[in-house]
Amino acid sequence: MVRLELDQVVMRRMKEDDIEMVKALIKEGCEGTENRLILHILTRPLCLFILAVFSSILRCLVHSFILALAIPVFLLIVFLKITMPRSTGVLGSSRPYWDYVGSSYRGMQDETLQNPYCRISGKTPLIKKSRSRIGSKDKDKEMSTEKVTPEREQAAGQVWVADCEGEILGCIFREAEARAGIRRICRLVTGCWYRREGLGRLLVQSLEQRERETGAHRVYAHVPYPSKVGEAFFKKLGYRQLGEGTDEEDDKEVKLESPERGFLGYPLTKVFYKDV
Repeated sequence: MVRLELDQVVMRRMKEDDIEMVKALIKEGCEGTENRLILHILTRPLCLFILAVFSSILRCLVHSFILALAIPVFLLIVFLKITMPRSTGVLGSSRPYWDYVGSSYRGMQDETLQNPYCRISGKTPLIKKSRSRIGSKDKDKEMSTEKVTPEREQAAGQVWVADCEGEILGCIFREAEARAGIRRICRLVTGCWYRREGLGRLLVQSLEQRERETGAHRVYAHVPYPSKVGEAFFKKLGYRQLGEGTDEEDDKEVKLESPERGFLGYPLTKVFYKDV
């Protein structure tokens, strides 16, 4: 754990030079999430029943009870690994892969989120050039040649990074606008050395403020299903879980949002929402 001065954090749009660092941060933050989701699906009653049926059929073809039991499970795990969004993508997004190049910011001047801790301390954080990873120069050259149209940039969504003295400490993903006045957070990750320091809360609340100023009235957050920490985090920030509110029956907007679903229609995410 590293002591973090939040008033020195700059929250800016991700650039092409940041993509490899953001991917590494996402991979680190998603470690184990995919396996927990697969275990969640495998232990559902209907899935267990289907596996038992296939095992019974295989038992008539093979003479080993262990093989008859293991083969259907192994094949299903391989299928889920292939069809489920990758760890370097965005779990909680309807797209299996995130368009990092399309969502990278190409403006001349940095677009930033307001940091309330700067107003309190009176300090102004400095923006330094991000540290590049070894071996990423060739990839950066390849990515810079890609043509990004305004339509692609709008459809790709936005990625905001928490930058402190050139080091990316965390990031938050916001999908493209699908409905007027509605925003959707589908990934929030902080570096393992900077957790429980208020960085995740700072990213969410600063993005909420910006979206409110641009006309949004509701923000949805999709949390991977077996994540107690993520659920508690968003509830602490004032979010309500979809399906638990008593006034949702009269809210037509809530009915338009649904969790992402995987094999046999089982939910992969829980949906939280907050009126801003």
